[in-house]
Amino acid sequence: MSASDSEQASNRPGLIYLHGFRSSPQSDKVTELRQWLDSHQVPVELHVPDLGFEPAEAIQRVSDIVECFGDRPCGLMGSSLGGYYASVVAARHRLRAVLINPAVAPYQLLDGYIGTQTNLYTGEAFEVTRDHMLQLQEMEPGASLNTADLMVLLQTADETLDYRDACRRYSSASQWIQPGGDHRFQNFPRVLPAAMAFLGIPLPDTLMPRD
Repeated sequence: MSASDSEQASNRPGLIYLHGFRSSPQSDKVTELRQWLDSHQVPVELHVPDLGFEPAEAIQRVSDIVECFGDRPCGLMGSSLGGYYASVVAARHRLRAVLINPAVAPYQLLDGYIGTQTNLYTGEAFEVTRDHMLQLQEMEPGASLNTADLMVLLQTADETLDYRDACRRYSSASQWIQPGGDHRFQNFPRVLPAAMAFLGIPLPDTLMPRD
C-alpha cells in the first residue's frame, strides 16, 4: 500500500458491528455485510469484535475501538443483544447506531438462559450467570439514550423477540419495519444503503438515489 493509500484508509469513517447472543464475528449477517461493503467499495473501516459473553467486558472492548478512532466519525450496528450493546455505547459516546431486531431488556429475556450455553458458530461453551444479568441491567442507558441517534430495523415475524417491544422502546427513533422475515433478518443487504446513509457513511455514486 502506498503512503497516499495508507493515509486515505486512515481517514475512513468507522463502522463497528456487534453480534448477538451465542453468535460471533463469523455470523451470516457479518459475512453479508463484508461482502456488500467490498462489492460496492464503500469507504469505511469495519471492525467486528468478538464480544464473548461478559457484558461489562464486551462494552469495554467496543468503547476501546471507538476511542481508537479519535476525531474520525464512527457508527455502530448491532443485532439482537448486539443491538442492546450498541444502544449502550451510543449513549455513552454520543454516536449513531443501527439496531437490528434489538433485544430491548436482555436482562429479562436471557434470565431463562442462565447456565452453560454454546456459541452457534464456534461451538465454544460459555457460562451465563446471574451476575451477567445484573451487568446488563446496570448498563441500561435509560433516559441518557438519544433516540434521534438510532435507526431500528425490525421484521414482524421475528420468532425470538416481539418486534412491538422495540417499537415501543424506540418509538421516537427512525424505524424500518418489514412484514415477515425472522430474527436473523432476511434480505439484510437490502437495508444497508439506508443504514449507511443514516450513520453518515459516504456511499459511492452507484448507490446514490437517482432522479
